[in-house]
Amino acid sequence: MLIHGRPRRTIWPTSDGAVEIIDQTRLPHAVEIIRLVTLDDAVTAIADMRVRGAPLIGVTAAWGLALALAEDSSSQGLESAGARLRAARPTAVNLAWAVERMSRLVASLPSTDRVEGARREAARIAEEDVAACRAIGEHGAALIETASRRTNGAPVNILTHCNAGWLATVDWGTALAPIYVAQERGIALHVWVDETRPRNQGAALTAFELGQQGIAHTIVVDNAGGHLMQHGKVDLCIVGADRIARSADAANKIGTYLKALAAADNHIPFHVAAPSSTIDWSVSDGVAGIPIEERSPREITHMTGATADGGLVEVLIAAPGSAAANFAFDVTPARLITSLITERGVCAATETGILGLFPERGEG
Repeated sequence: MLIHGRPRRTIWPTSDGAVEIIDQTRLPHAVEIIRLVTLDDAVTAIADMRVRGAPLIGVTAAWGLALALAEDSSSQGLESAGARLRAARPTAVNLAWAVERMSRLVASLPSTDRVEGARREAARIAEEDVAACRAIGEHGAALIETASRRTNGAPVNILTHCNAGWLATVDWGTALAPIYVAQERGIALHVWVDETRPRNQGAALTAFELGQQGIAHTIVVDNAGGHLMQHGKVDLCIVGADRIARSADAANKIGTYLKALAAADNHIPFHVAAPSSTIDWSVSDGVAGIPIEERSPREITHMTGATADGGLVEVLIAAPGSAAANFAFDVTPARLITSLITERGVCAATETGILGLFPERGEG
C-alpha cells in the first residue's frame, strides 16, 4: 500500500541480516524506520506495539526467531527464544502459530543451516500473509459490491474498529483489504473510523492509511457507532480479529463487542475478516477460553499528540490518583457475527461454517 505515494510494506529484511519495520507508535505524525538486529529488539517491538495487528505480530515473531538463531542456533537457544516471543503479547494467536511453525522447521535442520533456513521460512510466512490478505480483500469486496447495489451506486458506508489495514499485516490488511479492493473496482466508499481508545489506532492508523489511499473517511468517537446505525448511516461493519475460536467467537480490540450488539439491534451485517492463522482450533468457547491481555493503565491515563510546532508530547488526561484498568480486547460471540471473511472465502460464523472452508481441521 502507499505512504506519500510510494508502495511500502510494514516489515522487510535487509541485506546485512537485520530486519526493518515502520515504528507505528510514531504514526501518523512521523514515518520512522527501526532496525531489528537482536531477539531483544523483536520482543520489544512486539511488546511496545511498534508493530501490532495479529498477522504482523506473527511475521515479526518469525523474523525475531531468525535473529535469535543468529546469536544462538542451539536447540536450547531456539526454545528460549520461542518462549520469550510467545510471552510478548498473549491474545494474538498468530504469534504462537508463527513461532511453532518456525520452531518445527528449524528443529529439523542441523545447527549450521538453521539461520538461513529460518530466514527463508520467515520470508515465506510474510509472502503467504500478503497473498492471504489480498484474497481476503477479493472475497470481502464482493460483500461491498452487494451493498453498493442496495445503495444504487451511492457511497457504501462502512464502519470499522481499531486498525486492521495493511499496517496490521505485511500488506493489504484484513478488514480494510475488502475496502482497498472495492476501491480498485470503482465502488464509491465512505468509512466511519472509530477512534479506538485508548491507543487510538483508528484515528491514528486507519485514518492515516485511508488518507494515503485517497478513500473518503470520517473519524468518530468510539461510542458514536450505535447512533450512526440507528440513523441509517452504516451499511455494513467489517472488523479484524486477534484470535478466533473454532466456534467463530472472535477476539478483537476492546469495544468491538459493543459495535456488534448495536449492529445486531439495527439489523446491519457485521463481518469479521482474518486469515486462517488467526483461528485457534484448540478453543471452542471464545469468551471463556481466549486470554485477554491487560496493558499498562498509563495508556488510559495519558495520551500522546503533536504540538503546533510538530513535536510529540505525552499529557495526563485523567484525574490524578485514579485507578485505571486497561483491557486490550473483548470477545464478540459468534451469534452476533454475520460472517467470517478468510483467504478461502466467506462463511457463516459457526464451527460448521469454518470447517466448510477448512475441512482438513475437522479432526483437530
